[in-house]
Amino acid sequence: MLIPALQISDSESVGLEDGVLKSLKMNENKPGDSQNLGKWKLLLHYRNHGIWQRGKEEEGVYGFLIEDIRKEVNRASKLKCCICKKNGASIGCVAPRCKRSYHFPCGLQRECIFQFTGNFASFCWNHRPVQITSNNYKESLPCTICLEFIQPIPSYNVLRSPCCKNAWFHRDCLQVQAINAGVFFFRCTICNNSDIFQKEMLRMGIHIPEKDASWELEENAYQELLQHHEHCDVRRCRCKEGRDYNAPDSKWEIKLCQCCGSSGTHLACSSLRSWEQNWECLECRGIIYNSGEFRKAKKHVLPNSNNVGITDCLLEESSPKLPRQSPGSQSKDLLRQGSKFRRNVSTLLIELGFQIKKKTKRLYINKANIWNSALDGFRNKNFNPLYAIEVAYVIENDNFGSEQPGSKQEFLSLLMQHLENSSLFEGSLSKNLSLNSQALKENLYYEAGKMVAISLVHGGPSPGFFSKTLFNCLVYGPENTQPILDDVSDFDVAQIIIRINTTTTVADLKSVVNECSNYLEFIGCLRLITTLSDKYMLVKDILVYHVIQRVQEPFESFKQGLKALGVLEKIQAYPEAFCSILCHKPDSLSAKILSDLFTVHTLPDVKALGFWNSYLQAVEDGKSTTTMEDILIFATGCSSIPPAGFKPTPSIECLHMDFPVGNKCSNCLAIPITNTYKEFQENMDFAIRNTLRLEKEKNSHYIGH
Repeated sequence: MLIPALQISDSESVGLEDGVLKSLKMNENKPGDSQNLGKWKLLLHYRNHGIWQRGKEEEGVYGFLIEDIRKEVNRASKLKCCICKKNGASIGCVAPRCKRSYHFPCGLQRECIFQFTGNFASFCWNHRPVQITSNNYKESLPCTICLEFIQPIPSYNVLRSPCCKNAWFHRDCLQVQAINAGVFFFRCTICNNSDIFQKEMLRMGIHIPEKDASWELEENAYQELLQHHEHCDVRRCRCKEGRDYNAPDSKWEIKLCQCCGSSGTHLACSSLRSWEQNWECLECRGIIYNSGEFRKAKKHVLPNSNNVGITDCLLEESSPKLPRQSPGSQSKDLLRQGSKFRRNVSTLLIELGFQIKKKTKRLYINKANIWNSALDGFRNKNFNPLYAIEVAYVIENDNFGSEQPGSKQEFLSLLMQHLENSSLFEGSLSKNLSLNSQALKENLYYEAGKMVAISLVHGGPSPGFFSKTLFNCLVYGPENTQPILDDVSDFDVAQIIIRINTTTTVADLKSVVNECSNYLEFIGCLRLITTLSDKYMLVKDILVYHVIQRVQEPFESFKQGLKALGVLEKIQAYPEAFCSILCHKPDSLSAKILSDLFTVHTLPDVKALGFWNSYLQAVEDGKSTTTMEDILIFATGCSSIPPAGFKPTPSIECLHMDFPVGNKCSNCLAIPITNTYKEFQENMDFAIRNTLRLEKEKNSHYIGH
C-alpha cells in the first residue's frame, strides 16, 4: 500500500524524527480522538512516491517500520511548502505535472482536499475535485444538518448530496456528523442512502472513521425503551389495590393512552366498556382538539363541555399527586425523560462536590446542642460552603476548653435527624413546611435549606422526609402543584375537608359550609354553593391555602437556602433522581451491602474475616441483638450510606484485642481476633450495643440540662 511521508514542523533540527514519532505515539493513545488520529494516519499513509507498509499492523506505527519513517523524514525535510515557504512539505498534489508540495495544516488553510480512501490522494486548490449541478438556485437553502441558510453553489465549504437534489451541507457540519456517526451510520440526512452518499463524500475529502456511532457507545442509552408504563393516572382511581394494580382481562386492566402511551387508566376508572375502546389522556386530547381533529371524533367530548358530568370530569383529570404544568414545563419534562437526563444521583452529587476547595473550615460542634452549634458555624462570617468541612466536638461549660476530632458525616447525620423533628416541618412521615413565625423572623427556613444542600454535597445523608407536594413545589413551582389530603397535618382542618368531601346532597354541603363559614371566610375560601360539584373546588381551595399559600414565605426562604452549591438547580434539572433521596428513606441494609462496603486494607486474619461475614449474616437473620444500622453507626456515625458515598471508604482491620473499635473519623472498624465464633459475636454485640446506648444517654443527659 502506498503511504504519505511525514510532515516536518517549523523547527527542523537533529532528532526531529524522534519528536515526530513521539507525537504519533501520543496521538495514537488518545481514546476517542478520531479527528486527530485521522490526521496522523493521513500524514503517515500518503505520498505518491513515499514509503511502503512493510510490517504487520502491530509493528512500528500502524505497520510502518521505524527506519522507513526516519528515511522519509529526512527526505521530506528538503522539500519546501509552496504556501508558507518553509521546509518539511511532505504532501504533494497527485495531479499530473503539478509540482506543488505543502504541509497538512497549510493545505487545509488553502482549501486543498485530502481523500481518506484508496491511495489517500491529495489535491491542491487548482486540481481538487468539484461537484457539478445543473440547477440554478436563486434563493438560499438551509444546511440540512445545522439548518442555517447557505447559498446553494458547490464550493469547498458547501457540498451537495449526490442522491437528493435539495440537500446541501456545510463541509464542517458533514465532517462533525461523520466523526459522530462513523461508517455504519453516516448517510444522507434526507433519503438515508449510505453507499452513494459515502462514496461522494469520501471523494470530496470527508473523513469517515471505521467505528460505531457515538450514541451507540453510550452505556444504557436505550434503557428507558424497555420500561412499560403500568400506572393509573386519572385523578380518582377507583381500584382498592392501588394505582399500580393491573389485572389483565378484567375491569382493572390498565389501558394506555393511544396517542402518547405514557399515561394510563384502569378500564373501570375511565368508564371504558372494553379493551377495544380507545382512550386519550387529557394532554393528548387537548392537542387533538386544538389541531382540529378532535371535532371529527364522534365518541369524544371536551372535558370542559357542558355535556360532561362531574363524575366523568374527575375520572379524566390528572392524578392529584402529579403537578399540573404549563406547556413549557411539560416540554421540559419530556426532555428530562430522555436518556441523558436519567442519571445516577450519586454521580450528580459527586459532580457538585468538585467545586469544594481544598481549604478547610473547622466547625466546633456541641453534640448535646447540635442545632445551635451548627447555626453558629454556618452563620460565621468566615464560613464558606465551598470550603471543606472539618468537625471538632466540644463539651458545653467545659472550663478546660477541650475538644476532640469529630466525624463530618456523623455531624451531618445528627443535623438531618434534628431537622426532620424540628418545628420547621409538620407531618408524620412525609413532611411539609410549617408556619413558624419565630423561625421566620430568625431566618431559620433559609438556614434549613442551606443545611440540606451542604449535607448532600459534603457527603452527608439526604433528608428523605420531604412530601411529594413539597418536592413538586421545589421542582415545578407551587402554581403547578396540587396538594392532597395527606398533606394536611392539622386534625381540625382535615376533618373539615373530609366532611365536605363526603357530602352527598346540596343541603348537606350547605350545612357543612355554614358551620365552617368563619374559618372559610378567614382563609378566603367561602363560596356560594349552588350544586354538589362545588365541593370539589372548595376542597381544592382549602388544600391549596393550607398547604401552599399559608407557608409561601417560609417556602421562598427555604428555597433560597437550597440554592447553596447549586443544589436546587440540579434538583430541578434531574427531579427523578433526587426524588428518590429527598422523599424516601434509604433501603434497608443487608449483609452483602455491608460486606461489600467495608474493604480490608491491612493484612487480614482469615478466621476473623470468616467470623465477620458469619456475624453479618446472623444480624441479618435476626439472631443478634444488634442491627445492620447499629454496625454502620458504630463504625461511621451514619445509619445509612450517604448518596455521595463515604469518604474515606469504610475499612476493616483485624487486631488482637477483646472488643471491636470504631473510628468514625476514618470510617474504620477494628474487629477482634478471637478463638471461637461465639466469643466473636458476644464481644461484637456487647461493644456495639453498649457504646451506642452510652452515647444516647450522654446526649440526652446534656439536653436535659
